[in-house]
Amino acid sequence: MITPTVVLSEAEVAQRVEALAQRIAPHVDDSTTAICLLTGGIWFCADLMRALSRAGRRLRFDALWLASYGDGQESAGRCEVRAALQRPINGGRALLIDDVCDTGLSLAESVRLVGEAGAGQILTAVFARKPWPQPRALEPDFVAWEAPARFLVGYGMDSAGGLRGLPHVATLD
Repeated sequence: MITPTVVLSEAEVAQRVEALAQRIAPHVDDSTTAICLLTGGIWFCADLMRALSRAGRRLRFDALWLASYGDGQESAGRCEVRAALQRPINGGRALLIDDVCDTGLSLAESVRLVGEAGAGQILTAVFARKPWPQPRALEPDFVAWEAPARFLVGYGMDSAGGLRGLPHVATLD
């Protein structure tokens, strides 16, 4: 088994989340719905919502479960919706939260779905944005960390379902 190499420590992850919450806070209010993109976004979403609460913002919560990777290390090029939103948005503001943006496909599909669900404004936040050699399907509005072009694990990012729960970000290559 390959030993993960830490590229962003647990303390650095926490600092980046806090800084991002401060950047996002002026753009959201308590009627904004935070929408976690499952499964990878859970860790970042929970930390970001707590940081936004410390910044005086108490967002509503919902989740959207999309899958585009399966157990592979490359996107399948399409998204499968495994679970839709649970609550109506009714013209309100939505903040989509995901762990990583590489192709932007999952983010673009979630923006489409949330728009169809009635959001009046949609903002996007990701923990990590990887460099991508061609135009992305969508660029996120808020990014906590510009990641290297490597296969990442930890803090929600996985290798065939494993290593998501690491409190830091690591590489396997």
